[in-house]
Parts: sequence; structure tokens; C-alpha cells
Amino acid sequence: MATTTAPLTIEDFERLPDEEVKNRELVDGVLTDVSGTTLIHKEIQQIVLTFFRRWTAVHGGYAIIEQEYDFLGDVHGPDVTYISPGKLHLREKRKRVQRFAPDLAVEIVSPNDTFASLLRKKDRYLRAGTSEVWIISDDPAEVYLYTPTDIRLLHPGEIITTALCPGLEIPVDDLFRDF
Repeated sequence: MATTTAPLTIEDFERLPDEEVKNRELVDGVLTDVSGTTLIHKEIQQIVLTFFRRWTAVHGGYAIIEQEYDFLGDVHGPDVTYISPGKLHLREKRKRVQRFAPDLAVEIVSPNDTFASLLRKKDRYLRAGTSEVWIISDDPAEVYLYTPTDIRLLHPGEIITTALCPGLEIPVDDLFRDF
């Protein structure tokens, strides 16, 4: 007799041991492996976080790496997220999964990512209420900025800006400066 396993919920995911959810996300009720990262990936992640941390120190809000959020019942931990000052009260510091969507999510392409899988994540993030999603690729060096109504593609020599964080400017060159 075949056995079936009921789809996991966010509450189930929250109760699993850390080692069981490490490098995994919850997609359609199933634990899904996420690809590993490279040194380039981590460097870009830290550069983006540094720019956001400098900006939030002056303007408020919160930026963090790999925090897991509830995206319409799925659990994803974008590489970097920004939360506006108006959402700070929603944070639950003792929960693995935050039960709201961040204002901005950044995904950095990993070696095993497919562009199609990143676009599915981007769509899920936007449907869940994230206002802006960035997808950063180091090969080729490009940054895609998505909102519900717009797509921008930036290359080295250009500056990342966002209406969510007036005055924040991240030179695309800085993301790839050591590579």
C-alpha cells in the first residue's frame, strides 16, 4: 500500500529541526532544496546588505540576509530583504518564518538556479505583497529590477535606485568590483 504525505504548512516548517530545513524552502507544501552559494554570491550579498544597512541607519527600516518569509503559504529566504519602518512592528523575533512579505527582496543568481525558477520566485514575491524584487547576475553582470508594473535592466556603469528608499544609490560596478 502506498503512503502519501500531507503537504507541510508553515507551522509544520516552523517546528522542524534546523538541520532539516537548512538550505531548504517550502514550496507548495514540499521541502525543496535550494542551491548552494559561491564566494561571488556571498560577496554580492554582503555588498548589497552594506548599502542597505548604511541607508537604514539614517532613514529607518531594516535589512537582513536570508530571512524566511511567508509568501502566500510558501517559505522563501531571499538573499537580502528590506523592511520599511511601517512594517517593523510585524517582525516576530522568535519565529523562523516571518508572517508577512518584505518590501524589497533581492535574489542573487546561484550556479544551480535557472532563470525560470527565479522568475517564479519573483512572481510569488510580488503576488504576496513585496513591492520590488531584484535579481542580480554576475555572469553576465546584470541587475533586473521588478515591480508589479515595471521592469528595469541595469548594467555596469549604471546606478541602482528605488522609490522605496529615496537617496539609496548602489553603483552596479560596486557589486562586481572584486571579480
